[in-house]
Amino acid sequence: MQGSENTGQTGAQNGGTPAKLHQAKPNKKKTTSTNSPSRQKVSTTATTQETLKEERRKAAAAQAAVEELQRRLTAIEATLAEERGKAAQSQQALEEQQHAAEKHTEASEQAPEPASGQAIAFGLTPFVGLQGTDIFNVSQQMFQQALKQPQLMLKHSTNFLLEMDRVMLDQSTIEPDAKDKRFVGEAWKTNSFYRKYLQTYLTWRDSLNAFINDADLDKKDAGRARFMLSLFTEAVAPTNTLLGNPAAMKKMYETGGASLVRGLTHMIEDLANNGGLPSQVDMKVFQVGKDLALSPGAVVFKNEALELIHYKSTTPQVYSRPLLIVPPQVNKFYIMDLSPSKSLVQYLVGSGMQVFSISWRNPTPEHRDWGFETYDRAILEAIDVVRAITSGEDVNILAACLAGMTLASLLGHLAAQGDRRVKTATFLVTVLDTNMESTMGLFATTETIEAAKQASRLKGVVEGQELARAFAWLRPNDLIWNYWVNNYLIGNDPAAFDVLYWNNDTTRLPAKLHGEMLDLFETNAFTHPGTLKMLGTPIDLSKVTNDAYIIAGITDHITPWQASYATTQLLGGKCKFILSSSGHIQAILNPPGNPKAKYFVNARYQADPEQWLAGAQQVSGSWWDDYREWLGKRAGKQKPAPQELGNDQYQPGIPAPGTYVFEP
Repeated sequence: MQGSENTGQTGAQNGGTPAKLHQAKPNKKKTTSTNSPSRQKVSTTATTQETLKEERRKAAAAQAAVEELQRRLTAIEATLAEERGKAAQSQQALEEQQHAAEKHTEASEQAPEPASGQAIAFGLTPFVGLQGTDIFNVSQQMFQQALKQPQLMLKHSTNFLLEMDRVMLDQSTIEPDAKDKRFVGEAWKTNSFYRKYLQTYLTWRDSLNAFINDADLDKKDAGRARFMLSLFTEAVAPTNTLLGNPAAMKKMYETGGASLVRGLTHMIEDLANNGGLPSQVDMKVFQVGKDLALSPGAVVFKNEALELIHYKSTTPQVYSRPLLIVPPQVNKFYIMDLSPSKSLVQYLVGSGMQVFSISWRNPTPEHRDWGFETYDRAILEAIDVVRAITSGEDVNILAACLAGMTLASLLGHLAAQGDRRVKTATFLVTVLDTNMESTMGLFATTETIEAAKQASRLKGVVEGQELARAFAWLRPNDLIWNYWVNNYLIGNDPAAFDVLYWNNDTTRLPAKLHGEMLDLFETNAFTHPGTLKMLGTPIDLSKVTNDAYIIAGITDHITPWQASYATTQLLGGKCKFILSSSGHIQAILNPPGNPKAKYFVNARYQADPEQWLAGAQQVSGSWWDDYREWLGKRAGKQKPAPQELGNDQYQPGIPAPGTYVFEP
């Protein structure tokens, strides 16, 4: 407004002779001026009122957010009080469990005591844990390399400074990976501050990685160093801070700070209820049995370890040989029957298959002695029930992840006994040959494995949330920092996504199964015939002559596809290997209709997985269609579909999804 006043004064001065204006019409000239001070004051007042209205609106929004925060804090305080009471009870129970565990003297004497400050439970490497000494050792190695190779340190320091000079002069061409979604906004290209901030971060990160690549480290040490470095560099990425995230800054301005209040609310709730990590999904949106696991069926058999669900046929004719689904012991069974559009169960039932599924019980410390043999015996019981209901001699069987390892041990036992109750086997994202390198095994040593086993023995179980957090740290950008930004910095609510709901609906792992799985990892027993015994039988997978269908995901960070491919070299039967173009979970959830879906096939199974991939053919579409055709050729003759679930001996009980799925 100051500029308008100056313009008005200049116009008056240039309008004629000042003396005449004063003598002729002093009042009229003053009152008719379009830029008079009184009208300027009115305009200023109107603008000020509009500004005040906008500020009051923002203040009201912020006040509402604060009131909501106070309401949630009250609820959290009540929850914390309840949790403190539960913690006291849990502490007493833990002391009793520790006393019971001390009776296992032989195991206790062999297991080393965890050093002070070594948090086994909150590990970065699933099932084993990342100890404090691991971080120290990696840091010490890098420091020693810097002292040992000063020329290398000088080289990379010089390269860093030269590139930083180009960054400051706007001459740098360094840019993020095109697939990195964190830096897709225009501000990273057009805003000088953000562009230089980003290029400085990328230069620093790439320089550190280049030093590791050139350092005198063996392959595994270099892998450990890169993993530890990535945890640090990705944690301090610009997007993880308010000032360094243009989207968060814009949201804060648009909401008058209310987005920050909502973000703080989410953070406090996660500290109280989610172990301090940002929530991946809104767990209140979905309900099992109402939104998920909807395929019609009923529980037809139940024992201490499992419920067996028989799904209702939807076709006039069905194949005579049934399919039994064995879900992983980690997480709930309904990954195979998620939402109707993502249900492998519904797809197979609609293809004329008689489908049964196991739903595992969520173990508690009293089930600490459940191991592979416990689960194998339970599967055998389920197989016999399925055979009785369908009047069949054998079954086809499908297992995923850890259940695939369980199935392999059972098949080895059946092969040694000459037992033909299983016709074909399907392995989804399963690793049997643990010799393959992966991020999961970087910090697994004899000492860390033994310490992890002792920790689970003391507690009786490995908590599912502990495993979920450990798996999340394998991909921190996607599974941690992505939600940090969305929930806390931008203040959005967690997404409503069925896959993430299932992923967070965790289960516990019995101590014995956990220990036996780690032993398999350490000894790679499946690759050494006779070294592993199951149900009193030495296991030799080369004697397993069942046809096998094997699925892996090319971007799987939990069970690398190369390790899953190695199963083709272990089994003695005819194998078909399918490489899906997705990750661990999406390799399973691959319904037809996705235009981007594809997979790779190659009928020649060389020992080297990379050679197999080099000669593989890409096929558009979902592997579900290929599996339906493969399974249909091995599912026997067709017959009229049964009108009722179960039979006289095994009558239908609780409707699907049963009761075990709801156990906390």
